[in-house]
Amino acid sequence: MSPERLEVKKTYKLLINGAFPRSESGRSYEVATARGAFLANVAQGSRKDVRDAVVAARAAQAVWWAQSAFNRGQVLYRLAEMAESRRDELAEHVAHAEGRRRPSAQLSVSRAIDRLVWYAGWTDKVAQVLGGANPVAGPYFNFSLPVPSGVVGVVAEQDSSLEAFVEAVFAPIVVGNAVVVIASEQRPTPAVLLGEMTATADFPDGVLNIVTGFTGELAPTLAAHEDVDGLDLAGVDETFADELALVAAGSIKRVLRPGRGDALARLRAFVETSTVWHTIGQ
Repeated sequence: MSPERLEVKKTYKLLINGAFPRSESGRSYEVATARGAFLANVAQGSRKDVRDAVVAARAAQAVWWAQSAFNRGQVLYRLAEMAESRRDELAEHVAHAEGRRRPSAQLSVSRAIDRLVWYAGWTDKVAQVLGGANPVAGPYFNFSLPVPSGVVGVVAEQDSSLEAFVEAVFAPIVVGNAVVVIASEQRPTPAVLLGEMTATADFPDGVLNIVTGFTGELAPTLAAHEDVDGLDLAGVDETFADELALVAAGSIKRVLRPGRGDALARLRAFVETSTVWHTIGQ
């Protein structure tokens, strides 16, 4: 009689600069299902991992913004295609993480994929909606153009493991930013699984960086980092948000407070307005 086989459990890694490293500290932690059963081992990111992710995001942001709006939309749509092909796997993770029944988890995944497609359609429309031509008294054209803030840090929501992750992360990416996100502490696997799909979805390395671990340890480092230009605090309570906003003020970041942004507000949150003057030819 053959011995009983032990299942090989996956350890979910970080996503930094297009690669999937373990934490530089070598740490990992256990993640349980919503019912308390063991689900997976997940890399426990460190403060240095956050700093490495910011360096990667800064290098990637210019590459991402240099692509045409059409190409950025195609990349996001490719990610939606890949998520659609692995929807059952995503639904299984959402069901375990959030304690949902399978039909409810599948519906949640469908909404997340639909939101990716929606965001993909915004890449070549943001300039028209958020920019415009301004009337001036003189022989000039004057245009207002939206440009990305740069590197945006996101603290993902703790309870919504996939839908809210997509909402918070891809809004700044759509408008040309690169993102460093701290995934849900106890429900990180759906986000990491989606992040794995970016490796073959034509995303430039470093546009999306996912760090898993303890929010209380990692969020202050992200908020204080001087090369982070914006901060979305969707995944913390008001008290912790106050602390992080105070830390972020030391390097003059834009801060989006928890519960303050719908989808369009998120698109506006991390763009700056560049004004261009041009003479009218004779």
